[in-house]
Amino acid sequence: MNIPLDQAWMEAVMLAAVRMTAFIVIAPPFSHNAFPLRIKGMLAVGLALAVAPRVTQGYQVRDTGGFIAALVLELVVGAALGFLVYVIFAAVQSAGSLVDLFGGFQMAQAFDPQGMINGAQFTRLFQMTALALLFASDGYQLVLGGLTRSFSAIPVGVGINLAAPAQAMMAATSQMFLSALQIGGPLLIVLFLADVGLGLLTRVAPALNAFSLGFPVKIFLTLALGGMVFTALPRVVSALAGQAVNALMGVR
Repeated sequence: MNIPLDQAWMEAVMLAAVRMTAFIVIAPPFSHNAFPLRIKGMLAVGLALAVAPRVTQGYQVRDTGGFIAALVLELVVGAALGFLVYVIFAAVQSAGSLVDLFGGFQMAQAFDPQGMINGAQFTRLFQMTALALLFASDGYQLVLGGLTRSFSAIPVGVGINLAAPAQAMMAATSQMFLSALQIGGPLLIVLFLADVGLGLLTRVAPALNAFSLGFPVKIFLTLALGGMVFTALPRVVSALAGQAVNALMGVR
């Protein structure tokens, strides 16, 4: 029994699977260690089969050296796109880190082996909330949609101009810091004003030693007003998902 095999189809799908795997391992929400590597690989192969009609169109069979070089290029492209999405969604984690720093929770930081982050309570809470919102709002589908459309902008085996992703990463990094300040800004202003008020109170009545109340007051304010930040997280995650798709489509 003869089973015909299309070598060009197999090579193109394999190259697409390599890009998908590198992206899924790095980019949220699939990079979380709660997803086993086996599941990530199966998801990448399934997505590669889904985009097979797009990636196999016009693909030419390569020799062994050219195919290995194309595999390395696809690994670099997938890792660059995944890191770009990771930087964009790191704004939520950075906002939590700022809240921990100003609220006095930074001394209780610990390493989370699942999320692979080192932070205190609000850092991990914000990250878990963002991941939950990505799945609850189908934001992960937007990210995967941007990844599949990247094969039109960057065909398999062609490679990527490193100047484009570097510029996109610089823009994403600056946007990450700006988004982190916008997310935690209202709470940070309240905590800063609390410090100013305690300083003025100590200046007026030194015998009260108002700074001894600093940590309890700031922790109370952080816990009491933390819900204000959570009310904005759904809109923030939705906007970040849109930015991630635009970033994936903007890399050439």
